[in-house]
Amino acid sequence: MAEQTAAQHELAILMVSALKLETVRPEQIDVDMPLFGSELGLDSIDALEIALAITKRYGFQLRSDHADNRQIFSSLRALSEYIELHRTT
Repeated sequence: MAEQTAAQHELAILMVSALKLETVRPEQIDVDMPLFGSELGLDSIDALEIALAITKRYGFQLRSDHADNRQIFSSLRALSEYIELHRTT
């Protein structure tokens, strides 16, 4: 398991908090593990919750109709990289 960068850890904390993942610690989220269809058990409603939390925290909106959402939400690493490219705060 690759170690999380500071940005990835910040995002993992945000996800655990937003989704109220009581049995998951942020540092347990493998940066390359699929966010959906994996042991995290996330679904499409969770994706909406994550997108809302990202909008509030990072100052830009993830659109539900974005053509690259499957790739953007594929892992903690991919989501963190996308945020770093588009964040305003």
